[in-house]
Amino acid sequence: MTPTLLIADDEALLARVLESELKSLWPEARIVSVVHDGVAALAAAREHQPRVAFLDIRMPGMSGMDVARELIEFDIPPLVVFVTAYDQFALEAFERAAVDYVLKPVQRERLEATVCRLKERLQAMADTADDQAGGESDDSAEAEAAVLDTDRLGQLLARLEFLEHATPGGAAQRQYLRFIKALVGQEVRIIPVDEVIYLEATDKYVNVVSSAGEALIRTSLRELTQQLDPERFWQVHRGTVVNIDCVASAVNQSLGRLSLRLRDRPELLPVARQYAHLFKQM
Repeated sequence: MTPTLLIADDEALLARVLESELKSLWPEARIVSVVHDGVAALAAAREHQPRVAFLDIRMPGMSGMDVARELIEFDIPPLVVFVTAYDQFALEAFERAAVDYVLKPVQRERLEATVCRLKERLQAMADTADDQAGGESDDSAEAEAAVLDTDRLGQLLARLEFLEHATPGGAAQRQYLRFIKALVGQEVRIIPVDEVIYLEATDKYVNVVSSAGEALIRTSLRELTQQLDPERFWQVHRGTVVNIDCVASAVNQSLGRLSLRLRDRPELLPVARQYAHLFKQM
């Protein structure tokens, strides 16, 4: 099968250089789209379903990390290579997660090594899918084979998000939110953060689910999450943050997907692939 590639870089010249080098180093591959912002990258990925996505970390509209979070949820997620100008401290996160990266400006020797690794990983995934196929469809077997790579990518994204929001002095010195104020009818309800079970984004609101019931607030989920203790409140999906103290178990679903069973509520909360590593057996 011909490998298909997507290139997303907001600097048109660098995108052309990368495209030219890839055509030279990987002539059997087909570049299905070259775009210059994150929104276009996600749209192109949905349309073409590439096997590899080269994503610039810094792009308008959506960052490369934002796009990667969406790609993880694809039935068959592409391998991701980040094109970055990050410093060495952040690059250590790439190395630990075994997710490939290419530094700007693109160096042919480094890109050649990346292409070799991509070929090996694609072949290994194809071999694993063949071994697992049996009675499964080819797509199901290939999706199963991609789980390890999406776990690695999820770990990397979590690490990079931590690096972006790290503050001098560490988290121990931060003062986290203690109460959430929500308008319910004609009254402002004071909800202790300790009683919050999970938070769920719904259109323009966030639904605060607590032991006392549910309430809507206008604060965005991202803004609210940044005020909560990350040791207790874990993002498990693009629109869901859960109080880990309220989680009873993680339930395995098909294709390596997980759902969370809560201690005092009947619903199951789906876990996005990028956060599945948080619930791997210790």
